[in-house]
Amino acid sequence: MLIEVLLRNPLLFLIIAIPLLYAIILHEVAHAYVAYIMGDRSQRWYGRMSLNPLRHLDPVGTLTLFLFGFGWAKPVPVNFLTLRDRRLGFILVSGAGIGANIILAFFSLLFLKLLSPYPSSILSLFLSYFAKVNLLLASFNLIPIPPLDGSKILLGFSSGNLRYALMRIEPYGFYIIIALLLLGILDPLHDFIRWFLTLIIDSIIS
Repeated sequence: MLIEVLLRNPLLFLIIAIPLLYAIILHEVAHAYVAYIMGDRSQRWYGRMSLNPLRHLDPVGTLTLFLFGFGWAKPVPVNFLTLRDRRLGFILVSGAGIGANIILAFFSLLFLKLLSPYPSSILSLFLSYFAKVNLLLASFNLIPIPPLDGSKILLGFSSGNLRYALMRIEPYGFYIIIALLLLGILDPLHDFIRWFLTLIIDSIIS
């Protein structure tokens, strides 16, 4: 738990908490920016394009972040009716957060490789954790269960029965995810996606 880390080692707490916090925030900022680019001007009014954590933090999500090391930010409200191309816009906005996390993980690992002569430096530890957190977020959000981004990307590409099924389970998706996490059913899929993303990034960097 992050609270225990804070009490034992405040510096380690910052090395863990800051990457975790900003990986989540930048995920949401990416959604807002792409929505704005695609035509949803309300993002400026909501202030969701800001890097100010207070614009994005969810009280319950922040509490669970500090208690259990896992949390969430307030979802970005998107008016999909204002997007220039609704289907394409829906897909791009839905995938923006995942894309941002993958890009952040890539550059974190790239800079970490440059710092390989200094593996124990604070910056190396920070970058290592930032890369891990971003890969964790990207891989988790790729799971195609509502309300995760992966389900929205799939929804954008789907039609007919699959689209109908995704829309039907969306109100219960959060509870389904919690149940699957507690039962450990999602672990193999999540681990595979994270391994695959890491393999691609490592191949590019190498």
